[in-house]
Amino acid sequence: MVLSIFTVILMAAIASLLYLMVRALPRLAEEPAAEHKSFLDRWAHSEIPEKVDAAMNGFLLKFLRKVKVFVLKLDNALSHHLVKIKEEEEDKKTSIDFKDMTGQNKESESQ
Repeated sequence: MVLSIFTVILMAAIASLLYLMVRALPRLAEEPAAEHKSFLDRWAHSEIPEKVDAAMNGFLLKFLRKVKVFVLKLDNALSHHLVKIKEEEEDKKTSIDFKDMTGQNKESESQ
């Protein structure tokens, strides 16, 4: 219990730090544009990362939906298999005659 309280306090502290940092970002002055930007600087400020992110989000959405459908189908198959096993076990339980197993019927018939 104490561990969970400390974890909650730690997460709240981290969240508050992130919130303060995000609020302070717009106040930072941008550096003057340099004439010689590297390839990574130009690529990071272009629209390519946003397009890649949008494409990855679309792919991830479709992939996760397909995984969800597969997991649900697998769950249904396992549930049906468990129902069949349960029915077979119930049939076995009702057909067991313990008197035959112990030999009491044979002894009572011979007497």
